[in-house]
Amino acid sequence: MHIRMDWKSITFDWNRARAFLVTAEEGSLAAAARSMGMTQPTLGRQVAALESEIGFDLFTRRGRGLELTPNGIKLLEHVRLMGDAANQFSLSASGKSDVIEGDVSITASELLATFMLPRMIKTLREVEPGIDIEIHSTNEVRDLNRREADIAIRSVRPTQPELIAKKLCSVRGHLYAAKSYSRQLGHPPTIDELNKASFIDTENPGRLMELLNSRGLNLNKQNFPVISNSHVVQWELVKQGVVICATVEEIGDNEPLVERVIISDLPLITMDLWLVTHNELRTSRRIRRVFDFLVSEFSHN
Repeated sequence: MHIRMDWKSITFDWNRARAFLVTAEEGSLAAAARSMGMTQPTLGRQVAALESEIGFDLFTRRGRGLELTPNGIKLLEHVRLMGDAANQFSLSASGKSDVIEGDVSITASELLATFMLPRMIKTLREVEPGIDIEIHSTNEVRDLNRREADIAIRSVRPTQPELIAKKLCSVRGHLYAAKSYSRQLGHPPTIDELNKASFIDTENPGRLMELLNSRGLNLNKQNFPVISNSHVVQWELVKQGVVICATVEEIGDNEPLVERVIISDLPLITMDLWLVTHNELRTSRRIRRVFDFLVSEFSHN
């Protein structure tokens, strides 16, 4: 597709071009306005003025976000080169090199956000101090298409074609109990003793009871006297010796107060972790930097 314009009739305004560039990279006027430190109406007027000047639309609305038109995609290639040149000029003038600044939001489950991400974010902040991180700790799936987060760590590979997914690793899960509770049950507890034990799940009865019964136990609702939708709360109750729960090795094996409850030679749970972002956001240097950094950190975890 070719874009034909009478460039002689266009008075170039870098502020308008930059407004278009940042909006394209952020995916919405609200996010772009925050990134540029201006109000959304002001940014919207700059983008609208550029569209009026060149004579075609750059974006179409999609839910809460914006999607580039075919003409917008074509023009973005040129404006991005201009932006890179402007950045290099600014960096050279200030004596800096290759600095990336701005906000990136990451969504992950409570356990990952609590026990695995902090160490990685500490390293990221050391190597990229200009990137500010917002962590959404939730067991619910955030909608990346609606820009509810920039990057997600998920246990299921997404099927939407507009999302990019990279497999991080495979994790295995086991039952864990406080060492004091294991001694109380019998060390190690037998199947009969486990049938009398207390467990915890997000609902009563839940999937954990079904899974354990498929492994030879005979549990019922009475084995789940406490429930919680928070995995962090569940884990604290395990550490206190109140209940038994299932979690991944990377968390359970690193807690000195607990130990595995072995009911077979196989792990109770095996799943893959995926790093996901929207394909439009992958063109942002800032988001691409965080995405690639997390891939590297998980590969060395």
